[in-house]
Amino acid sequence: MKHLTKTIFTTLLLTLPMYLLAETGYDIAKAMEDKAAPKDMKSNMTMVLTNKQGKTRESTIRSITADDNRKQIIWFLSPADDKGVAFLKIEHQDKDDEMRLWLPAFKKVRRISSKKKADSFMGSDLSYEDMTSRELDEYTYELTGEKTVDGIDCHILQSTPKKGVTRTYKRFVTYVSKVDLVAILDEAYDTRDKLLKRRVMKYSKNKSYDLPAEIYVENVQKKTNTRLTFSKQEVDTGIKADLFQEKNLKRMPK
Repeated sequence: MKHLTKTIFTTLLLTLPMYLLAETGYDIAKAMEDKAAPKDMKSNMTMVLTNKQGKTRESTIRSITADDNRKQIIWFLSPADDKGVAFLKIEHQDKDDEMRLWLPAFKKVRRISSKKKADSFMGSDLSYEDMTSRELDEYTYELTGEKTVDGIDCHILQSTPKKGVTRTYKRFVTYVSKVDLVAILDEAYDTRDKLLKRRVMKYSKNKSYDLPAEIYVENVQKKTNTRLTFSKQEVDTGIKADLFQEKNLKRMPK
């Protein structure tokens, strides 16, 4: 009996640290940020916009990113009336992000100010803010449960901007794959705390990286959606930092 009691006591001692070290919402968010990512990536994208009447518009895009997607330059290759339109994004930690849109029809570069981040990007369901990263330390995190999404076991992670951080959304609810630590489903709530957008992500493996294969964004209030499909992805190709300059917006890729 004494031996049994000792065994139970020892088991409790060994088990106790597992509870003390239980993952928090911040732990999950930090692990997602720390995942291995390409130094740079080139890809082609097809973007299909669907309005609430079901009519669609398709664009083809060339994208180059670097620094964990904190630098990006994209060019619209089609349709004809958008051909040559280009977008440059450079994210900063200590100052406002730089965003510029080259509009060849007007021979003008439009600078996207922080006040315009809620605006739609090229008529899509993505805003300019949606195209930037969520800085880890600008949010508080809470694990609110678990759920299986499309056969994938997920943590449910709620992210809320900290006081003093200006964002166009009140909070996010993200379903994070327990195995791969990637977002499978992301829900964005507006300032009235009403569900505004639902984003579904699919991935492909490349050199052990989890790369985006498809992103589907639905604006549940406007009843519109945008689907981005990725192809011809190349990673770690040695993109030079000086590519991400305003002058290169006007230089269509070959």
